[in-house]
Amino acid sequence: MVKRTRRQFLEDSMFAAAAAAAVGSSTPLWADDSEPQSTSPNERLSVAVVGVNGRGNTHIGAFAGRKDTEITFICDADRNVGEKRAKEVAKRQGREPQFVDDLRKVLEGKNVDIVSIATPNHWHALGAIWSIQAGKDVYVEKPVSHNVSEGRRIVEAARKYKKICQTGTQCRANPGMRNAIEFVQSGELGACRVARGLCYKPRGSIGPRGEYQPPNTVNYDLWLGPAPMAPTTRPQFHYDWHWQWAYGNGDLGNQGIHQMDIARWGLGVNELSQAVLSYGGRFGYEDAGETANTQVVVHDYGDKSLVFEVRGLKTDKLRGAGVGVIFECENGYVVMSSYDSGSAFDNDGQKIRDFKGEADHFANFLKAVRSRKHEDLFADIEEGHLSSALCHMGNISYLLGSPVPVNEAQEQVAAIDTTDNVKETFERTIEHLKANNATPSGITVGAHLKFDPKTETFPGNEKANQLLTREYRRPFVVPEAGQV
Repeated sequence: MVKRTRRQFLEDSMFAAAAAAAVGSSTPLWADDSEPQSTSPNERLSVAVVGVNGRGNTHIGAFAGRKDTEITFICDADRNVGEKRAKEVAKRQGREPQFVDDLRKVLEGKNVDIVSIATPNHWHALGAIWSIQAGKDVYVEKPVSHNVSEGRRIVEAARKYKKICQTGTQCRANPGMRNAIEFVQSGELGACRVARGLCYKPRGSIGPRGEYQPPNTVNYDLWLGPAPMAPTTRPQFHYDWHWQWAYGNGDLGNQGIHQMDIARWGLGVNELSQAVLSYGGRFGYEDAGETANTQVVVHDYGDKSLVFEVRGLKTDKLRGAGVGVIFECENGYVVMSSYDSGSAFDNDGQKIRDFKGEADHFANFLKAVRSRKHEDLFADIEEGHLSSALCHMGNISYLLGSPVPVNEAQEQVAAIDTTDNVKETFERTIEHLKANNATPSGITVGAHLKFDPKTETFPGNEKANQLLTREYRRPFVVPEAGQV
């Protein structure tokens, strides 16, 4: 039997996919993406998993559990975490992957086909771009970027080097979610004018701000990467970076990016909004966190609106959803209360139908790796960029705002948007804070920013445009436009 190289296997798979397309198929887009897994060593794709303390462990489970992939590298800035994961992988796949703490060492090797990235947010874009430039296909977690510019740069790199790049918004693979979006867009409930994303996820204080030592097993220079060299100011080193601007994007870009993506998807808009406004604050405690724990973002799409609500204090659900999405249509509404399930209702609250079903997002990625067609991806990098950027735009508005008394804040918000929807959202937000004994003396009302979705800039607004990117610490520099 003649052995084939991995590249020949990919080319053969591409030919087979093209042949299948030529024959035609009635199989729906959301059908099971799993394919027979080859056991031939020559057809096995090698994978490097980068960032393995949290979500990266799920990446390990996805690739180490298959016959046609093998994890050959574990990369993490924390040696203790990385070496532990490498030994765990050995038990699952029979061979221990090499541990390194520097992604550049992974990319020096020729025997890596895929780089799967689950680092902190501030490393996502640079890790993806470096990997693509080194000839690797990439799975990158959400949000794909730490700022708006970074996301577009990954898209440029993926297209320039013809690499497959999947975003970690796994809801897009789930049949329940795909069927729900198809229903919303079918017009059976009339036009959908408002998509409301919810991140009602109570989180407590992360502890007092101070100066703390990172774990002695962490290569702090590599962990910081593109971020400024600065002391650690939070008690818990891992995970709590989400609530500090230099590394994370708050819950808007942590949990919320999933629901932001679904909301944009359901509205059927494939570009960024025409304007954005955000208001909120960090209420209920004082800690090392910097991002808002209570935040509303309103994106203007002309005849449609995308409204996002973050609540980090204890709260009741809205129409049965806590972490979910509500599509408000002319003749009813759809509530997606989980990653893969939800229901449609008429305006009287009578249930019309249910949606349910989950699938393997990683399998969809591997299918596209073999077909070499980014169109096969359920969450191509451009989708990831757009939805991540909507989160970043909301944070830019918030960062350019200032605290004002609540009654003044309500007047400012109402002056920008007079719809009952926006007024009702503001009033519910204030009532929520009162219920938590966190009635604010003031609330930050962000700048109302006009945006050009074609150029992905804020026309004539230098302060806002500066926040579309960041100053990078060399040599960890994300390329500028046209330089990937």
